[in-house]
Amino acid sequence: MDNVEELEKICQKIIKLNSKMRSARFINSRGHLMAGGMKKGLLSLEAQKQDEMMFMELALRVRMRHEFDKEFGEVHFSMSYRSKVIVMSFPLSNDDVLLLSCEKEIDFGSMAFKVLKIIEPIKKSPTKTF
Repeated sequence: MDNVEELEKICQKIIKLNSKMRSARFINSRGHLMAGGMKKGLLSLEAQKQDEMMFMELALRVRMRHEFDKEFGEVHFSMSYRSKVIVMSFPLSNDDVLLLSCEKEIDFGSMAFKVLKIIEPIKKSPTKTF
């Protein structure tokens, strides 16, 4: 199976976890979309150009968070509770990241841990890149 196909399947599995999921995307360490996207039938709240900027900013933030790993331990996920949506990011090996968005009504606490179980094999593989 092709790696991108594997990532697409993971994105679909995550989106199917809850009807409140909006998107699941794998972003590489340079901020480029590798797999995933919006849930079928939903439109993105931002324009494609804004997506690209958000992905690059996210990739930079993921790299910068390593600065505090020694003091606090590694980051397993980060979450932004915004006015319109919840955005979660899950750092992976080689500073790649899984980016999720969901409706605010979701049980984001349990959702994050369900996602961690799904991506655990990817997180444990230090040589796996997208």
